[in-house]
Amino acid sequence: MSDTFRLLEDLLSRPSVTPQDHGCQALIAQRLEALGFITEHLPFGPHDFRVDNLWAVHGSVLTGPTVVFAGHTDVVPTGPLAQWRSPPFTPSYRDGKLYGRGTADMKTSVAAMVVAAEEFVRAHPDHPGRVAFLLTSDEEGPSVDGTVKVVQALRERGEQLDCCIVGEPTSVAQLGDMIKNGRRGSLSGRLTVTGVQGHVAYPQLARNPVHQAAPALAELAAATWDAGNSYFPPTTWQVSNLHAGTGATNVIPGELVVDFNFRFSTASTPEDLKARVAQVLDRHQLQWRIDWTLGGEPFLTPAGSLVSALSAAIQAETGVATELSTTGGTSDGRFIAKLCAQVVEFGPVNASIHKIDEHVAVDAVEPLKNIYRRTLETLLA
Repeated sequence: MSDTFRLLEDLLSRPSVTPQDHGCQALIAQRLEALGFITEHLPFGPHDFRVDNLWAVHGSVLTGPTVVFAGHTDVVPTGPLAQWRSPPFTPSYRDGKLYGRGTADMKTSVAAMVVAAEEFVRAHPDHPGRVAFLLTSDEEGPSVDGTVKVVQALRERGEQLDCCIVGEPTSVAQLGDMIKNGRRGSLSGRLTVTGVQGHVAYPQLARNPVHQAAPALAELAAATWDAGNSYFPPTTWQVSNLHAGTGATNVIPGELVVDFNFRFSTASTPEDLKARVAQVLDRHQLQWRIDWTLGGEPFLTPAGSLVSALSAAIQAETGVATELSTTGGTSDGRFIAKLCAQVVEFGPVNASIHKIDEHVAVDAVEPLKNIYRRTLETLLA
């Protein structure tokens, strides 16, 4: 069994359901320290909900760029255990696949990154620049005491990051067919429209906020927010929850609450989107208020040294001509992009993530490790 699989099986055996790490980062730190990495554990959050974070560095910033491997050691809950064909925290091999919670998202990437860095440092002990790791156990949770806090701490001490690969599972049909070179932003709002409660038989004595808001919601749903650009699709607006009424069939509700979300590109800003929503609601003469939550701003890494190195490594290792994409949800890349000029995401096939019987193809694990190593060799050797 290869070093990658030995490490991967060890990580998979640890039930690190978010925000728990269960010693994953300590194991990784021990391995990296043996190669001369300087490691730093950065726990954040309340004592009873402590989030483990690891920052590890090898090399010198004085001699070249800093290339970061980023990822998370936490996993989502297993779901019903009875529905798993094998225990989710016991690595199991069937039909050319390795099964277990976290195989695809994202302990395979973490193991591959660690072994790739080990191989690179052994072959190039005096490499220019720095190889670094940024790991958290708060990616699958609220993401408030993980990468975002580490980035803040690194910024305060004046750290400069040049390139970062986040090990998110980005491949679609086969390893290497997609790199995420950006992500859309997420802006959520809870809209409250106030009316006047009353009896359905006397609508003239009440004001129904559902009836009043319906035309405005229809206009928001049909709006073109932007046209996107060469990297991003157009911004979208979707209602996720809607509630009004007391449960009785003879009462006009006095309030309507609507949860909605924007997934927006770099062609729009949160401020512009908020202003346009307000204009629509005011035009329909509603009594309203919105509580806004900015989940993350969009980031984009155009074609450059990192995309070129990673694409070439994928081509050399798998023969696949990769595609650049910004589709999907948010990731910790949105935090790292505030400190790092070039951020991309790349990892194994994502079809089984968060599902029962999550798995990764056995024959994709070593090539993934080799892709990470080849990218380091191009950027730092």
